[in-house]
Amino acid sequence: MSLRPAVSNTDHAQGYLEADLVIVEYGDYQCPYCGDAYPLLKELMSQFGSQIKFVFRNFPLSEIHQYARPAALAAEAAALQGKFWEMHDAIYENQAYLNENLLLELAEKISLNIQEFKTDLEKSALADRIDADFESGIVSGVNGTPSFFVNGTKFNGGAADLFQLINENSN
Repeated sequence: MSLRPAVSNTDHAQGYLEADLVIVEYGDYQCPYCGDAYPLLKELMSQFGSQIKFVFRNFPLSEIHQYARPAALAAEAAALQGKFWEMHDAIYENQAYLNENLLLELAEKISLNIQEFKTDLEKSALADRIDADFESGIVSGVNGTPSFFVNGTKFNGGAADLFQLINENSN
């Protein structure tokens, strides 16, 4: 399956933004497998961040993870203050304690304007963005989290397997 739509400048991306190697993760902030993948992805970026563009798209499995969507909204609200990745990381680093109160504590911890943050959480544009990410996952063949795409093609492996792929590509 191929990634639809293709990565664009509206996506949340980090690393080397002009990289030839583009990895997209469809993730759920409450998913234990995404939580397990998170430190591996951080390590991947610390080792190969100069060679990779890493993109995160929201795929909250709301039926089984009650805080997945609120967490996605919190990350998107943080993005409006230029702190998407700080919130993304803070959520995964505190995943075991995830609840509504934690999201507000994390917003304070990463120094967001709290009034703005609370107002932004209610914006339909954020909900629409999460829904658009989710829909793009569905049409791209995502059926669980985390799901990875490498240069637009579904990657049938986990975060650990990405290391091997990158090692092969950098030789």
